[in-house]
Amino acid sequence: MSTDGRAPEAYPHPLLDRYASPEMAEIFSPRRQALLWRDLWIALAEIERDLGVEIPAGAIEAMRDGREEIDPGRVAELEAELRHDVMAHVHHFGEVAPEARGHIHLGATSCYVTDNAGLLQHRDALELVRRRLVGAVAALGRFAREHAGLAALGYTHLQPAQPTTMGKRACLWIQDILLDLAEVDRALEDLRLRGARGTTGTEASFLRLLGSGEAVDRLNARLAERFGFPGVYDVVGQTYPRKVDHRCLAVLAGIGASTARFGHDVRLLQSFGEAEEPFGSRQIGSSAMPYKRNPMRSERICALARHLCVLELDASWTASVQWMERTLDDSANRRISLPEAYLSADAVLQLETNVAAGLVVHPAVVERRLRRQLPFLVVEEVLVAGVEAGGDRQELHERVRRHAMEARRRLDEGAEDNDFLERVAGDPAFGLDRSRLEALARPDGLVGRAPEQVERFLRERVDPILERAGAAADPDVTLRV
Repeated sequence: MSTDGRAPEAYPHPLLDRYASPEMAEIFSPRRQALLWRDLWIALAEIERDLGVEIPAGAIEAMRDGREEIDPGRVAELEAELRHDVMAHVHHFGEVAPEARGHIHLGATSCYVTDNAGLLQHRDALELVRRRLVGAVAALGRFAREHAGLAALGYTHLQPAQPTTMGKRACLWIQDILLDLAEVDRALEDLRLRGARGTTGTEASFLRLLGSGEAVDRLNARLAERFGFPGVYDVVGQTYPRKVDHRCLAVLAGIGASTARFGHDVRLLQSFGEAEEPFGSRQIGSSAMPYKRNPMRSERICALARHLCVLELDASWTASVQWMERTLDDSANRRISLPEAYLSADAVLQLETNVAAGLVVHPAVVERRLRRQLPFLVVEEVLVAGVEAGGDRQELHERVRRHAMEARRRLDEGAEDNDFLERVAGDPAFGLDRSRLEALARPDGLVGRAPEQVERFLRERVDPILERAGAAADPDVTLRV
């Protein structure tokens, strides 16, 4: 809604208005971009002056003083006239810093500001994504530790399988996020600045301006240091390699896959009644069915993750069509795909953290569902025990099959309890009484090393990350909707 209470007349972007955080939105805001461009122009002028270019100190001082004076309306007027976004900003900067007008953007091409600023946005956004990943790990880690030993029915092919524990299943979700975290760290480590490289990356304009290749190298080294990068890319065309965009969006798409997997699992568990996501005291599940408690946050994770995963295709396609030194058909696409990818990643990670922090388990339902299937899951143990009691393995196998089919038929006809073990106990061919069979079917004896795996995984892999993160590992997240 607008400030006067009326519905907005322009399209409101859902990622900005509903899902992503203000912190991520600010990284890609027009003002933030304009300030980055001005910082790059100021840095360029300062370093050029240090390297001998005749730029008055007053011009640089005027640029510094005018840095914050940005009028979006004036920029829009200039761009409508000039049909060039960078030159619109150059002219506007010259208007607020007239002493510097003739020195702004000296030797540079548009990609000096657009691409270097884009790399700064990549870095800042990846660092925020990293914090979101750590927050998700913290929330999931608490859940895993709390439910490390709670035996639950396992599923393969979404069919009942060997029991696991709820905590072990959560560790699978955490493992995915840790793999994403490692990819984010590698992407951050490999990021470089484009630097001041000229129109086709040959540095010709700066060679003329500074007089030597050594001076050009000093210019780029100082620019990289100024903006916190370990260096510049070894070679570039007009732009930094668009493979960088693809790599970053591939990392984000991986996060989309991980969060969607979590969202799907929670939705399935909630349909079983074993667990459910947080549900507000006044939350409405359905406009028509007031009793419903739909897993809408997990559904939203899956929806946004799908969009995030698809955006990787934009980046791969764009990287594949950079004709020669560059073509401008990347520009309009990147204005949409790059911010949306980061905004989507930010949204799904906040949602996963929120759901994990409030995920409710219903142990009675978990136990009931496990008990219903448990007798079928111990048939191998029953066969071995029957053979040890003197039975013939092949004969017992046929008897187990018949008992299992009858027990299954009974369940399919509506019986609440599984009488498979009773049938085996009543069959003298096995020589096993009910107490022996109950001992074979104890849930805690069928989960293998799951509790131990949870404890070790959290101790060796999760806790060190959270300890290094400190306060940044706080998983508290407030959702707008």
